[in-house]
Amino acid sequence: MKLTDIQLERYSRHIILNEVGAKGQQKLLESKVLIIGTGGLGSPAAMFLAAAGVGTIGLVDFDAVELSNLQRQIIHFTPDVGKPKVFSAKEKINQINPDVVVVTYREMVNSSNIIDIIKDRDYDFIIDGTDNFPAKFLINDACVMLKKPFSHAGIIRFDGQTMTYVPEKGPCFRCIFQSPPPPDAVPTCKQAGVLGVMGGIIGTIQATEAIKYLLGIGELLTGYILIYNAFKMDFRKVKINKRESCEVCGENPTIKELIDYEQPQCDLKN
Repeated sequence: MKLTDIQLERYSRHIILNEVGAKGQQKLLESKVLIIGTGGLGSPAAMFLAAAGVGTIGLVDFDAVELSNLQRQIIHFTPDVGKPKVFSAKEKINQINPDVVVVTYREMVNSSNIIDIIKDRDYDFIIDGTDNFPAKFLINDACVMLKKPFSHAGIIRFDGQTMTYVPEKGPCFRCIFQSPPPPDAVPTCKQAGVLGVMGGIIGTIQATEAIKYLLGIGELLTGYILIYNAFKMDFRKVKINKRESCEVCGENPTIKELIDYEQPQCDLKN
């Protein structure tokens, strides 16, 4: 399929990039990205992926919009308070770009549904925009088992981090963090707070990684974790190695079924 005249104009700043071009833009339009969590991280990721012309975007979230979300979850507006987040986000994406097909899953990911959700549209890339460790380990393990690339990220206070997993090309999240921390070891968002723009900075990087992966260009955060401190305006890119004894992606994995870890979730959603 050729790009229409409207699409040529809409994506003109992409098309003039040698690394993208018309063929790359068509590739984006044919690509599918799943965003798990439409909060602080998922909001900017969804908006920029939609603007970029990613053809299918899946949104997974069980929560409804709360007033306290609006300080950082920029895809939701004040009139959306009380509305399911996936529906609120879908409305904005449709307004940003009618080229995008938005698939909503108003459910909380767990070991019984995450495989089916990822397989539903055979998504090319997954973005972890969740705010709790059980979900992050679940997403990691599911993506490793399904050999799906994904972007991990987390934010709290003035700090953020992100990494990209590509099957057979680098370490997974569990290579670094073997298991969730004890329930009281890490403060919740309500206890610690989070600077609103943190989600925008880190979530936009996640969208960038997704676009580069889909286009097959540039260097990904595979084998690295990017650590950002907004207070000091400091970025650090730390090399991380694949752990051969990793329980899920190692040579002899011991985790062969998905695990639903129990742990209190943040009171203020990322």
